[in-house]
Amino acid sequence: QVQLIESGGRLVPAGGSLRLSCRASGITLSQHVVGWFRLTPEKEYEFVGGIGWSGGSGYLRDFVKGRFTISRDNDKNTVYLEMNALKPEDTAVYYCAAPPQGVTSITVPGAYTYWGQGTQITVSS
Repeated sequence: QVQLIESGGRLVPAGGSLRLSCRASGITLSQHVVGWFRLTPEKEYEFVGGIGWSGGSGYLRDFVKGRFTISRDNDKNTVYLEMNALKPEDTAVYYCAAPPQGVTSITVPGAYTYWGQGTQITVSS
């Protein structure tokens, strides 16, 4: 059984920092693209960023570029979303997700098969 478990969400003041973790069981994350999404007030999954199976610096949307980074720890089967300079508009439930092995279309929620339960981030102004 595949499980993705996010952690690290909490209430944080504007300008603060958080690190979200996405730990997997049942799959080897280093063999998959991993994406981070957040749920908008309109109840749509908004792609925040993702990282390929080869690692590297990942890909981030413009609205978080320069503030967020994505990294992997393959030994821990975990992907991280490091969030700095948080803004109130970053408030959302954040999800990590992984598509089937070999899928490279990382920005589309429908491409992803495995989803975590989500972790709430609230940024106070």
